[in-house]
Parts: sequence; structure tokens; C-alpha cells
Amino acid sequence: MKKKLLKKSILAMAIGIMSLSLLAGCGTKENATQSSQGKDKVQIEFWYGLGGKLGENMKKKIDAFNKSQNEVIVNGVAQADYTETYQKLQAATASGQTPAVALLQYTTANVLANKQVLASLDSFLKKDKESNVEDYVPTFLDLGKVNGKQYALPAYGTTQVLYFRKDILAKSNIDPSQLKTWESLGEAAKKIKAEQKVFGWEPMWGSGNLIDASLSAGGKVLSDDGKKVMIDSTEWVNTWDFFRKAIHEDKTMQIHHGGQGWEYWYKTIDDVMQDRAAGYTGSSGDQGDLDFTKIVATPQPGWQNHEAAPAAEAQMLVIPAKASSEQQAAAYKWIKYFTSSEVTADWSKNSGYIAVRKSATEVPAYKEFAAKNPQILVPLEQAQHGTPGFIDPTGGKILDALSKAADKVEIENIPAGQALKDAKEEAQKALDKVVK
Repeated sequence: MKKKLLKKSILAMAIGIMSLSLLAGCGTKENATQSSQGKDKVQIEFWYGLGGKLGENMKKKIDAFNKSQNEVIVNGVAQADYTETYQKLQAATASGQTPAVALLQYTTANVLANKQVLASLDSFLKKDKESNVEDYVPTFLDLGKVNGKQYALPAYGTTQVLYFRKDILAKSNIDPSQLKTWESLGEAAKKIKAEQKVFGWEPMWGSGNLIDASLSAGGKVLSDDGKKVMIDSTEWVNTWDFFRKAIHEDKTMQIHHGGQGWEYWYKTIDDVMQDRAAGYTGSSGDQGDLDFTKIVATPQPGWQNHEAAPAAEAQMLVIPAKASSEQQAAAYKWIKYFTSSEVTADWSKNSGYIAVRKSATEVPAYKEFAAKNPQILVPLEQAQHGTPGFIDPTGGKILDALSKAADKVEIENIPAGQALKDAKEEAQKALDKVVK
């Protein structure tokens, strides 16, 4: 009896072990499939500093890319602005925990490339038979080159244009087609302030607008041989003091400054949209936030007999050097998608930023949109005669000096001559260390 019971127990145990083995085998197979699927999709982080509708549009592009293929999942991580992305990327590089891809201003991308923080994209472009590098707008593509190597690819082009309320100008009998110079715009601002008690114009806080104005007056950042800083010349002093006087003495203009992220930017836009100002100088990328039943976009003017020559720049997509080779390859796929003709055309259509590929203007949806919304062509028109973005040979110290000077002029009401003299001395010391 005991033997029979023992045999039955052994048989039961054997069956139980077989059953467990079969179940384990089924579970292992299922887990292996899931693991394989996980490996097929490389997950990467993409850092960017966009808010408002731009931030919403970026999320849509990320979602569209993730659904378009089965190899990469992009996880977008939004920061307050471009500066915060740059600062966090520097900190992440020090710790070794970088994202796979980031969106930076071309100036800071250049700084990091010089510090060998970014991966060169040349090998990816060489292997990619569909890269068609020649199709990128040269002005934007060149901003991503350092020492002959491509460290960044343009995400979208930008230039500062004028936006004004046609109804406010009409109330003061001002013909916008006659505002061909900054001097004429200054006089219009005085007339509007006197008659309607609203600000005639609002420059955007920071050195960008002021630098554009100086370039349009014939000013230069550096001498032709690249050895001398020229930012205290008459062209610079006169243009910067024009805005200082308008803000602090005539009070026909004002600026918003400080705050979190893009707060000052959107306050400026709100003033124009809510009848507190006749117009402002802003990014081509503002078009997605503007109501063009009220607003008109025009290129920047020049000064007296000088042709307008504002900077044409680009925001850049970069891959940190400390990202793994797998992460870098996945990041390049995202960059390739975002800078494709169709996507860059759609981004331009929805944001106002300039498409980075020449072929984008031939995309049917873009052509149709431009025919109905001519403001989309204004930044492109301006970029044709714009000044290529300044590549700071000091790694950003010249631009930092200009930013400090801009705050002195715009916020502290310090005469432009003094502010720019101090900035020139600081910038020249930095330049002397890198130029022989």
C-alpha cells in the first residue's frame, strides 16, 4: 500500500514538475518576446526649451515621429527656455547623465562643440545616403560647423521681424508702407503715444534687437581681420541710444524684462494684442501666437541710407558626446525626421519659423498656406539679405558683454556710449586671449 502510495506521490510530483516546467517555458517565451520588443525600440530623451504653442507643436511632432516608425521612442523633456536647456546640459555632461539630443541656440551649441561636449555628426551624414546636405539652407547649416566639422544641424531658422496693429496705426493716419527706417518708426511711435496714449513700439528685451539695429546701421562686431572688437563705434552708440531715449526719456517705447522663462516675451505680445502698444519686434516664430486679422508682419527697417541687415540665425539640434552609440544613432533618426522637407515645412507653417531645407517651399501644403497667409514669407524675405548669425570666437564672452550692456541701456538708463565702452573692454580682453 505504501509502495503504491509512494509511486502515486512520485508520479504526481513528476506531473507537477512537468506542468511547472511547461508553464515556466511559456512564461519565458512571452518575456523574451516583450524583452525583444523593448530592445527594438530605443528610448531617448530630447531636451528643448519651448513654451506656448511652440511647445504644443513640438509635442505633436514627437508623437508623430514615435508613431511613424518602430525603432525609436523620443521622450520630450521641456525646459523653461533655451538658456535653461544649455545650463542643464552642461550640468548633465559633468555628471555623465546626458540626454541623447537637445535643442540649443546656435551660439551655445558652438560653445559646447569647442569644448568637445558634442558628438560630430559627420559620420551619420556620410552613412546616410538620404541626408541630402546640400538641401539645407547654407546660412543655417554653416552655423553648426566648428573647425570644419558638423556638430549641429538646424532645427529651424529665425530672424526678428516687425509686428504691428494696423488699426492703431490707421487711427493716427500712419501708412505702414512709409516706415522704411528706424527714424521714421520712432516718429510714428511719438505720434501714437501722444494721440492714443499707448506705447508706439516695444523692442524685445535683450541684446538681440539692439544688435540687429546696429548691423542695419552699418556696424560690425569685429574688425575685418577679426582682431578688434568694434561694438563701441558710432553706429552702435547711436542706435542703442535711440532706444534708450525712447524708453526712458520720451517714454514712447517700453520693454518687459525678467520673470520666468518666456514670461517677458509673452507680456510683450499681450501688450500689442490687448491694445497697450502699436507693435513690437519679435521672432518669426511668434506667428503661431498672433491674430493676423489684427496684426501685420513686415521686415525690419534700416537706418537713413543703410539697408536693413538684421541677423538670420537658427536653433540647432545637437547630440551630446557622452550619449551611448546606440542613443546617438537613435537621436540622429529623430533629427533626420524633424529636418525633413515635409516636417520642416509643416513646422514653419504652424510656427512662423523659417524652414531649414530649400525644398520645403515646394511642399504643396506649404505653398498653399503661403498663398493664403503671406506673413509666413516675411521672415524668409528678410533672411535673404540678413547678416549670418555671429559666431563668437571667445566661446560666448563677447555676446555676454553685449547682454550686460543691453541691460544697462534698456533697464538702468545708462548712456549707450558708457555701456558699450565697458562691454568693448571686457570683450576685447577675452578676444585677445584667443586671437594672436
